[in-house]
Amino acid sequence: MPRVALFITCLGDQFFPVVGECVVAVLRRLGVEVTFNPAQTCCGQPAFNTGYREEARRVAARMLDIFKDAEYVVAPSGSCTSMVRVFYPGLFSGDPARLRQAEDLRGRMFEFSEFLVKVLKVEDVGASFRRRVTYHDSCHLLRELGIESEPRKLIRAVRGLELVEMQDNKLCCGFGGTFSVKFPEVSVAMAEDKLRAAAESGAEIIVANDSGCLMHLAGAIRRRGLPLRTMHLAEVLAKQE
Repeated sequence: MPRVALFITCLGDQFFPVVGECVVAVLRRLGVEVTFNPAQTCCGQPAFNTGYREEARRVAARMLDIFKDAEYVVAPSGSCTSMVRVFYPGLFSGDPARLRQAEDLRGRMFEFSEFLVKVLKVEDVGASFRRRVTYHDSCHLLRELGIESEPRKLIRAVRGLELVEMQDNKLCCGFGGTFSVKFPEVSVAMAEDKLRAAAESGAEIIVANDSGCLMHLAGAIRRRGLPLRTMHLAEVLAKQE
């Protein structure tokens, strides 16, 4: 079995630590050795997305150093994985040494569901959870990494779980990182559209692979008092009820 270095996102570290714990639980259940380097920080995406390229480079360079010896790096986030795989090469295009490191890391960096299905070749992780859920395709995961079927294969293999697709499941939830801060009215309206579609599907739970989307939707759910809740895919796969 491969050795995995876990990368925990900023939102995961600050608001959703249980997601990281669930990732570890699922991987260890499958016999994978998991390590965690507490010196890790951010991948640099927030600074990068708001135009602070030099600041993003400094943070990203730290990540390159911290994970330089890892066999695989796994993150419970499409957006952070996309940052490394899609944007690091351009970020270090003027630094040949760092560019080589970035190209090397992009080949070892995987989003959680992608790693399970494509690297471990596993769909049934031994989970059981008697709920009706719908799945939200987060933007970076779907559009930049092309990951669509992998989460659904994992969800459908959970015993007792029913997956129902919501209408327009590929539409953005409205979070978009700093987009939700810069354009709150648009962001909220998009979240309401997503929640309306989820409620119409008859699902109890909205499942996604990115904590930013889940945080955004959970806030809208609480404000509206809707009979829905959110869960990260890792939380679902860790269930054995």
